[in-house]
Formats: sequence, C-alpha cells, structure tokens
Amino acid sequence: MSLKKTVDKYMPESAPTSPPPSQTTKVLRSVVAPWQVEVANLFKQLSSTENGLSAVEAAAYLNSEGANTLQEGAPTSVLKIIAAQFKSVMIWVLLGAAVISGVLGDMIDFVVIVAIVVLNAVIGFYQEYKAEKSIAALKNMTAPQAKVKRDGQVIIIPAADIVVGDILMLEAGDLVAADARLLQAASLKITESALTGESESVEKQSNTLLAADAPLGDRDNMVFAGTSVANGAATALVVATAMNTELGQIARLIEDASSSEGTPLQQKLDSFGRILVWFSLAIVTLLFMLGWWRGSPPLELVMSAVSLAVAAVPEGLPTIVTVALALGVMRMSRRSALIRKLPAVEILGSTSVICTDKTGTLTVGQMTVRALCVAEQSFTVTGEGYAPKGEILLNNNPVNVPDTAALQELATLLIGCNNAHLVEEDGHWQVIGDPTEGALLAAAHKVFSEQAGREPSSFEQRLPKQHEIPFDSDRKRSCVIRRLEDGNLRAMVNGAPDVLLQACTRFYTARGVLPLTDADRARIQEQNTVLGQQALRVLGSAYRDLGQQLPADLSAAAIEQDLVFVGLSGMVDPPRAEAKVAVAKCVSAGIRVVMITGDHPHTALAIARDLGIATDTDVVVAGPELDGISEDELARRASTIAVYARVTAAHKLRIVRAWKANGAVVAMTGDGVNDAPAIEGADIGIAMGRSGTEVTKQAADMVITDDNFATIVAAVEEGRGIYSNIRKTLQYLLAGNTGELLLMTLCVIMGLPAPLLPIHLLWINLVTDGLPALCLATDAIDPDVMKQRPRPRDEHIAANNFLGTMFLTGLLTAGVAFAVYFYSLQTGSEELARTKAFTTLVFAELLRAFGARSETKALWRIPLRTNLILAVVVFLVIGLQVWAHHNATLGLFLKTTFLSLEDCVLLLVISTIPLLILELVKLWQNRARQSTAIPIQ
Repeated sequence: MSLKKTVDKYMPESAPTSPPPSQTTKVLRSVVAPWQVEVANLFKQLSSTENGLSAVEAAAYLNSEGANTLQEGAPTSVLKIIAAQFKSVMIWVLLGAAVISGVLGDMIDFVVIVAIVVLNAVIGFYQEYKAEKSIAALKNMTAPQAKVKRDGQVIIIPAADIVVGDILMLEAGDLVAADARLLQAASLKITESALTGESESVEKQSNTLLAADAPLGDRDNMVFAGTSVANGAATALVVATAMNTELGQIARLIEDASSSEGTPLQQKLDSFGRILVWFSLAIVTLLFMLGWWRGSPPLELVMSAVSLAVAAVPEGLPTIVTVALALGVMRMSRRSALIRKLPAVEILGSTSVICTDKTGTLTVGQMTVRALCVAEQSFTVTGEGYAPKGEILLNNNPVNVPDTAALQELATLLIGCNNAHLVEEDGHWQVIGDPTEGALLAAAHKVFSEQAGREPSSFEQRLPKQHEIPFDSDRKRSCVIRRLEDGNLRAMVNGAPDVLLQACTRFYTARGVLPLTDADRARIQEQNTVLGQQALRVLGSAYRDLGQQLPADLSAAAIEQDLVFVGLSGMVDPPRAEAKVAVAKCVSAGIRVVMITGDHPHTALAIARDLGIATDTDVVVAGPELDGISEDELARRASTIAVYARVTAAHKLRIVRAWKANGAVVAMTGDGVNDAPAIEGADIGIAMGRSGTEVTKQAADMVITDDNFATIVAAVEEGRGIYSNIRKTLQYLLAGNTGELLLMTLCVIMGLPAPLLPIHLLWINLVTDGLPALCLATDAIDPDVMKQRPRPRDEHIAANNFLGTMFLTGLLTAGVAFAVYFYSLQTGSEELARTKAFTTLVFAELLRAFGARSETKALWRIPLRTNLILAVVVFLVIGLQVWAHHNATLGLFLKTTFLSLEDCVLLLVISTIPLLILELVKLWQNRARQSTAIPIQ
C-alpha cells in the first residue's frame, strides 16, 4: 500500500489541519526512545498521570502543539477555481467566436458572447466553491474518533484532539490514532502493515525495552499511528502526534501527489462526449463545405460553423453532472448516509443484493437483557436500553437480590468479563464499547440495585483484572481473569451457550456446584432454544478458579476448559418499525435482502420472518453447515438462502463472493472487525456510524450514521434517482442540440438562408439548455424509482431507447421550427422568418422540459409542485422571449424583429406539437411494456 493511500485510509483529512512543520516541531513535551523509558519516568517527563490529563491541560497542549492530523496540502485557492472555469475547449471556442465578432466590428455579438462566458464561469465557480465546502464538512463528519482517559474518566473524542500525554483505551477494531507507549496489554496484537509491510499482526507487551536503537518492528511495547488493533485490549500513553509520529515522519519525505480518473459515470460521459464532438465536427465540416460550394461568404460560414459547434456540444453537462452528484451526496447526508467514495453514488443505483447484519441495522441497536436463567430459575428483567434502572422479577414478583446468591454470582460474571462503560449524557444512557457488553453491564447494575445508575467504582479495586482473552468470531467467547478478594484467581467467561457448554464440566445450582450431566446439558440447551425462539439473543456465563498464581500457559485452549456453567442471559433487540417497510421496498425494487449474523439461528430466523426477509418455509444456514458447502455449490444455492447465522468473517466473505459470482451487485453492511473483509470484497461497503469500529468505517464506501437499514434503502433510492436525473438531463440536452443541427443542416442542403444566427444559438444554449437542464438534474426523485428492476452495472448510459428518443425529439423540434421558417419565408421577410423560427425553437425546447422529467410517465402524472423551480424558469424565459420582440434594446442584441402578441401565442401553440407527440409515444410504449412485463420475484 502506498503511503498516500495509507494516510488517506488511517488518518484522513479532517477537522483542523496540522500546523506547518515549523510549528509541529516545537513540541514542548517529547521523549527520546520512549520504549526504553520506565513508565513512571515517562509520566513525569510528559507531565501526565495514570488518570490522564485534565481537560484544561489537554486544551492547552492542543492549542500549543496543534491538531493530531497529518499535514495537508494547501486548499484550492479561489484563483485556481476561477482559472479552472476556462479550461474547457468549448469555452475557448466561445472566446474565439467573440474575438472574430470583435474583429468584424459586430460588437453586439462580442458583448453577448463574453457575457455568456463570464456567466458560465460565475456559475461554475459557485458550484465548485460550494462543493469544496461541502466536501470539507463531510470529511469532518466522518473524522475518526478515539477513546481516551481524562480526569480519570473514559471519554470519546475526535482523533484530531489527541495530545501527547493522553491515555488511549484500545480494543479490537480500533485504529491507533497516535504513537503511544503501552501501559497495559491483554492478548494485544497489532496490524502494522501500514508502516512495516508485514501482513501478520504483531504481538505486543508493556515491558520496558533495553535497546535504544530498536528497529520499528521490534518495539513491542509501542503502538503507532496508522496501525490497527487486531486482537486484545490495551491502555497506552501517547508520546507523539501528527507529523511527529512514525507515519508523519515518513510522510515528510514523500511528495503528496494524487490524480483522479473520474468516476465510472464521468468516464462514460467523457467517452460519449468524445464521440459526440467528432460527430458534431463532421456535421459542421459538411455544412461548411456545402456553404462554400454554394458561395456563402467565408466569414459568415466561419461564424456559423463555430456557433454550430457550440450548439452541438453540451458544454454545461460536466457542471450539471457535478451539481447532481453533489446535491445527491448532500441529500444522502441529510438522510444519515455519508458517502466516503463518490463512485458509490453511481453503483448504489445498480445494487441488486443487500447483505446486512441484524443487530443495530435491522433492529434498534440497543440490547436489553430481558431474561436471566440461573440455578434452575428464570428471572425477568425490566427497563429499557442501556439505562441501568429496572427490576428483577421472579414470577412477576420483585426479587430480594441479596437473598439470591446465584443471581449475584451471574451478575458478577457479567460485570467481570466486560470492557464496556455506561455514561449518561443529557439524560440518555449510552455505552462506550460493545453494545452487548453494555446490555450485560446494565443488567448487572439492576441486580445490584443499591448501585443502580452507576458503574460500581470499587469493582476494579476489589477484583483487579490480571489477564484478558478477547472475544473472537471463531471461539465465540471472551475471557477475563480477575483476582478475587480472597486472593484466588478466577477466569470469567461469557460466550455463545452451545459453544460454552462444550468447555463446561460442572454447573452452578442452588445446592452448590454439581457435575454437569448429559441431562443437565440437554435441559440448558432446551432453555437456550426456548429463549432463542423468542427472538432473544442468548449468552452463557461460566467461570473457572485458577488458584493463587497465573498459569504459565495463558492461551484460550488452556484456560477455557473444565468450566463451571452459571447461567444464561437473554437479550432482545427489537426490529425497527421502519426496517420492515424498507425491506418491503427492496422487494418491490427487485433487491434481495440477505441477513448475515452471528446470532443463534432461531433468533436470526425469528427476526428475519418478522421483517419479511424470510418466509415461513425458509430455513437458516449456520456456519458449521456452510463449512461443508463448496464454493461452486454455494454460488448455486446463494439465491435460495435468505438467512445465515453463527457465521465468521470468512463465511461473510464467501457469501458476498457467491452472490458476485452470479452477477449480482452486492452491498455489504457491518460494524465489527469481522465484517471488514466482506465490506472490502463487496461492490458497496457500508459501515455503521454509531456502533461500527474505525477499521470498518475506513474500509467502507458509505457510513450510515443512524445504523438504520432504512437509511441504506434510502441511499439506494437516491443513487437510482441521481442516475435517472443525469440520464434524462443528458437526453434533454442532446435532443435540443440535435434539433438545432437538423434544422441548420436541412436549410443548408435546401439552399435556404441560415434559419438561426450565432447569437440565436448562443441564446438557446443559455436559456433553453442551461437553466432547465439544471432544474432537471436536481429534480425530485421519482417515487416509483424503487419499483423498477436494478440497473445492470455495465449498462451504457445511452441504453434502453435513449438514442431513439433523442433523435425523435430532435426531429420533431426541428420539424416544427422548419415548417414555421419555410412558411414565413414564403409570406414575409427573411428577418421575420428567422425571428419566428428562433422563437418557435425556444418555445418548443422549453415546453418539452416538462415531458423530459420522466422517460415513462405521462406529463399529467408528474406533479408540477415537485419541481416548481422548473415551472418558474420555463415561464420566465417564455416571458423574456416575448418581451424581446417588444423591447428594442433586447431585440437589437438578439437580432430579432417585432412579433405581435397574437403571433407569439400562435407560435407557442405550435411549439406544443413535439411535446404532445412525445407524450403519445410514451403512452404507446407503456402499453407495449405492460403487455410484456415480467413480475419481479
């Protein structure tokens, strides 16, 4: 991976930029070879403590040392944005036409052309400047965060606000946001490929190293910015930030250069545009040669040729596409979908399969423990969410917890094997850490009712943590070893009950600890199944006493055996009401929704059926069964499987690849580290903004800030709508240009005078192409867009009768204008005939903008209120055109003559003919389409 990509991935541009190198080198608190310094001395040298910095100290250090962000290149200057507006070849063609007009003494054309160029530049500058600001805002919204300890409390802050002396709290899935010395490490493994190129994760420990010149890869007690936590948990003291990190020092040596090849849609448009330019040049050359052969004045031919070239090529299209995409991205951000990679906007419109996690995406995302089963009794837990307030009931009666030793034993394990923290902000309880652990912690608080509302501050002191074996998707359990008050060590284990039971030989009862018989296992398994069928997520808790000393072998295999099974905790995460509606919308849109979860199969299937993802006849494919299915067989069966349960990271990636092997465009959602490979492998990777780990967010194309499945469906709808708007805008522009070319070509071939002057073509290009096209590009999304089948990813933008409609529209528009022109030549002057043809063409192109809003819907089925700006623009320009025939000054600029109001009304009526014919064609096509339609399954 290149350093530029590494910088973009792990320390993206965000928030305030780092100060210049001259400032970032003036760090007041620094340590030479911090891996060699004892921790106590390190705290002293950095003016920090084990409770972290105070908020006041951190603010002062941030002000003096600068933000923890890599140095960015200078932002695009206003002058560069202005200069960029004059890079287009067509702009220089326009300027050339202005110069020719000036040389010939035609100052009216000169002034009008220059005014049009300046106006285009102003519009383009405004859009680019606005886009720059919008992108900066989005970057700030997606800035990574970090957990730090300040004033003795664990808080979440933007990574940019980290300073030297902060204490980082790290766990699996976190990105390391600064260089830091490890204080404590439990089974910690760090992926350092961003710095060292080593693909294997590196084991870390907190002991002081002796070698001052230890190479980067051997600094086992250090973690570095730009790396990620693959396993375990740790606390670490920040010793370097921003450009003083190892990553920052390398960044100084490399020139930051980047290039953009454009998005797939932009590449298609560029390719289509090049074909259009060459086709237009061929037509212009042909017309020039015909005029030359007929003896037309050379200068008049040059001006006509230049004007036709301008008319033939929609030079405003790139700006319109940019505006459509930018507004689409901003609309998505308002709907809680942050686009991190622009191509995602386009590919979203092609999504045919959404592989989604369950927890927090299809459900509300706040687990609540509803049942505690221990000592052959089942207790009910009241309360909602993470608020540690509620009651413990037995047979609907409150329980006196101090009299229930077994319940206290279970609650101790729920707190002891836990890394989450509950915090109250503005009256709302939130969890810092894993949501499941937060729910278990809240339940434990409810058991210890005298401590309800806060985490027991004495727990860490009474039962200090000695070692930790973090949860991973293969073991499906986590383990923490704590020293009890009597001095003995106890391994506390929480995990999937079916897996955990295999490691248990005894179980906790009201009569004490007894051997675990097969009958007891069956009873616990049955209890687990019953809870699962109630759509509860079930975790088991167990422990093992280890004596006074830590065993020499602290591996999971050695510790997690001969366990004492204590009880079950059943949690509910109810489906979101809006998720059911969103799934139904996916079905109508031809999008398949597949649930992939690590939950129990019964829980997964119950939720899937409730949401409409699975039917009553569908079954669940669990991880062990998936292991026995070959890649080819999985690809064949993928379309028949709606729910996967108990899956690992490898399983998720296999499922995504199986769908892609069938030609599907796959969106994959996730929040955990084990989702990252599948998110990378999917066409659209979607991360959860609230619960997602930083690794997952940085790997994703899109971040859902509300962790809501309905937001994903809304983003797909936006993607489809954006593509539809761009396509219909392109068709509208090209159809107008085609009409102008056909009119001019026909008149030249017939030897008639030019029906349009250069100023007429420029006016049409401005008022009938630019303004209405911009309104079409920002049109409201068709509410029926989600009733269509997904668009193939490789579909050409001119597919599905695009060219046929374009040429028919151009032919009709040119036809009515030519009929008016030819008739007027026979009955009046050339100037009057040209004025009428010009006005007819303007009216016809403006009116057909209403029909261009949909390729399939009739005009009267599209509410005008959904795009009032288009109506205002059309009627204002029609009024301006009529006024031009009654105002001598404007008529002089446009080189038109007087037209009576009756003539204008007559021409307006005639100009409706192309629109009416196109609407009739639309009706005929709809009937033909309905007669051959195949229902979406």
